[in-house]
Formats: sequence, structure tokens, C-alpha cells
Amino acid sequence: MTPRSQRPNNPPRDVHDPDGVRLQKVLAGAGLGSRRACEDIITAGRVTVDGVQVRELGVRVDPTTAVIHVDGDRVQLDDSVVTIALNKPFGVYSSMRDEQGRPDLAQFVADRTERMFHVGRLDAETEGLILLTNDGELAHRLTHPSYEVPKTYLAEVDGRVARGLGRQLMEGVELEDGPVKVDSFKVLETAPGASIVEVVLHEGRNHIVRRLFEEVGHPVVKLSRTQIGPIRLGHLKVGRTRVIEGRELGSLMSAVGM
Repeated sequence: MTPRSQRPNNPPRDVHDPDGVRLQKVLAGAGLGSRRACEDIITAGRVTVDGVQVRELGVRVDPTTAVIHVDGDRVQLDDSVVTIALNKPFGVYSSMRDEQGRPDLAQFVADRTERMFHVGRLDAETEGLILLTNDGELAHRLTHPSYEVPKTYLAEVDGRVARGLGRQLMEGVELEDGPVKVDSFKVLETAPGASIVEVVLHEGRNHIVRRLFEEVGHPVVKLSRTQIGPIRLGHLKVGRTRVIEGRELGSLMSAVGM
């Protein structure tokens, strides 16, 4: 029997599809940069195809079936799948078609041909980041509690926040439907009559931020969501949208194990 140390290593699985598209072209089409930049990404060993690291520039792949990752983040190759960030205005309801005729999310994607649906909810009085997509699997994972995607909120609350409030929130507060803990808490501004705080949590229960601060004696005056997982609201103006693509989309997909 040949000693284990002398046995040949199993060669890597061949992911080359002679009838496919050059890998650098596929990456460039997915928003990863110019073809030259994508060639550099490949030769640096940062790309895997179906779990196999690829460094050769001649590799061709079938973009309809290949699973490609760059730096561990999934690359979305299906250009019919769209994910959009919206800075939802105050007074807009988180519905694609409000049954009572109130302002809803459909107006912000009225020019798109895809059938979009919203990921999670923001109450009408809360502004900020909400995602719209036609990717059912991504939407399911982003809203499923098992993936625990963190969400960041900026809140103006009533009263001066006490120094020990952050510890209290991170240890847990009991609400009528069970306890809730925040992942992090930061006081940005404070004054005798009001404070501005940033809070991160992965809870998805209705009105959870408002109920949390109400319970600890600091009712919310104004609330905005600024981040979902790796997706930041940034400088996106109220009522405007932007398509999430390239590495940003890859990081979002990776956050939920796609």
C-alpha cells in the first residue's frame, strides 16, 4: 500500500465549459469592474466557480448555472433579478398596493417592468432604508429570524438618555410579547429635552424600536432606518432609489448564506 504522504493529491474539478462565456466577461457584466480589472481579480486567486478556485484567464463558464464567488461573496449573474434600496419617506405605507388607497411603495418603482415586492416593513411614521426585490430566496432569507440580519436605526427620543441605558438595552428589556436585546447602542447627541441615538438590532417584530424605547421611558419622536446588513442608506435622498449590484449585492447575499 502506498503511504498516505506519497499518494497524489486529487486534481481540482474542471469547471471549464468550452461552450460558455469567458469568466472575466461574466464578472465585468455583473458589475465587478472592467474586463482588465476582472482579469486581475481572477489571477489573484480571488474567484471561485462552483467552489473551485480559478486563476486561469481562459476559463469559460455557463452564467445560467455557475455559482461564482469573489472574495467569498456571491456574484449575481441573472440580470432579470433586481434588488433596489429605497429611502422611504414619512407617511408612506410598506405595501406594494395599499388596500385603502394610502401612499405606498409602488410609486417608487412604477417605471420598472419587474414585479417587485418589499423586504420587511417600516411603519408609515418611520423613514429610511427598505429593500425592494424580485428575488424570492433573498427576500425570504433577509426576513427569516434564523439569519439574524442586523438593522441600524437612528432615533430621536424624548428626554436626556441616562448613562446606563445602553447596558440595560443590551442586557434585555421585557415587552408584552417577550424580551428584546439590542446588538449595540450609541448616544450621538443629548440635551435636556431630547436625545439622538443609534441602535442596532436584528429583531423583526412590529414597531419593535418604538416599543422598546417607550418601555424604558424615552418615547421615539422621529425614527429612520439607516442600514440593513451590509447595505447602507448613505447619501440616498428621501424618496429616491438605487440598484444594489456588484460587490455590494454579493455582500448582502453572503450575509444570508447565498
